[in-house]
Amino acid sequence: MSRLRRKRQFRIFRTPRFFRWFRRNTEAACSPQNRVRLFDTGGELFRAMIESFAQARHQILIEFYIIRSDRTGAAFAQALLAAAARGVSVRLLYDYVGCFDTPGYYFRHLEKGGVRCIPFNPPPFRGGLAWFDRRDHRKMVLVDGAVAFLGGINIGDEYAAGEETGEQWRDLGVRIEGPAVSFLQQLFLETWVEERGDTFIPEETALADREAGDASLMVVTGSPHHNRSFIRSAFMMAVAGASETVKVLTPYFVPGPRFLRSLLRAARRGVRVQLVLPEKSDVPLVRLVSRSYYGPLLRAGVEVYERQGTILHAKVMVIDGCWTVIGSANLDLRSFHRNYELNVVVDSHEFGMQVERAIEEDIRRSHRIDLVEHEQRGVLVRLMERLSAPASWFL
Repeated sequence: MSRLRRKRQFRIFRTPRFFRWFRRNTEAACSPQNRVRLFDTGGELFRAMIESFAQARHQILIEFYIIRSDRTGAAFAQALLAAAARGVSVRLLYDYVGCFDTPGYYFRHLEKGGVRCIPFNPPPFRGGLAWFDRRDHRKMVLVDGAVAFLGGINIGDEYAAGEETGEQWRDLGVRIEGPAVSFLQQLFLETWVEERGDTFIPEETALADREAGDASLMVVTGSPHHNRSFIRSAFMMAVAGASETVKVLTPYFVPGPRFLRSLLRAARRGVRVQLVLPEKSDVPLVRLVSRSYYGPLLRAGVEVYERQGTILHAKVMVIDGCWTVIGSANLDLRSFHRNYELNVVVDSHEFGMQVERAIEEDIRRSHRIDLVEHEQRGVLVRLMERLSAPASWFL
């Protein structure tokens, strides 16, 4: 590929034509002049959230898929109760299915302390089991209309680790300041009211409108109400715009044929595609299905790695060291079509290089999959992959 062609393709992200194409296909909310900070571990992100609760003056809005009643969950609850005791308005939206194992007294204790708690999609017990497939997989914290935290972590000991061990997972997230926070507040309000919460006016929204940095952000949401998957479209168009590199961390890789073709096309036009997946998974069936995609990827020249040492739970993609897609969505059919999801696309070379360095460290801790080795896997493994393939839609 000529240098001129690479240069032209590298600039496609910043062309008005690409911007209009991206917005049309993802309905992304766009805002310039944000400040974005990367937290390279779940522990760093959790500590930053707790510190922000201590500094909150007016309002805390929280949306999580899983909240556990372990030590991390206790610290989380204590920080929220302390904020509520100071007169801060605190609202917590948690997914009913994700928090099924969390004792009810955990949320009752928060309610007694002044924290308004609402479960997302509790069972109606009248419509069969269809309710079970509708889940709020977003992870979002908003403080005083000025600061937002997003990423892959839930609230639990395995997510908020300080040091990486076999019991503590690999995760990351971001802190956002700037105009993008206003849209995130509106998104929370819509979901809160939809789940029969009280209508409220987000406080201190003017703080979110100030210019905070030089990063342009696009917020992409997903829900089963959309006619098409905006989450998948954002991933696919980011890959389509790549000219040099695509680097991906994802814990659950069941991409379906359309996104698989996007990766294959990128590799065949000379883009270096590096895919980091978990060596061990909290959902073993997903790992089995994921490996059924290795063959065509490896034959096309995609570098596939399996992260060793811990369970990988981070969800991030960086294109050409410039465009970063980060948030709650996995590269699987559930995140594409049935979950409520939230990703942000960060257009910042400085931030993109930070993410690239983090992914390169993950690659150093990974085992690269070899095509010959993969094709020599046993007959039983191949049979299990075929038998598990029909379950991919539900994973």
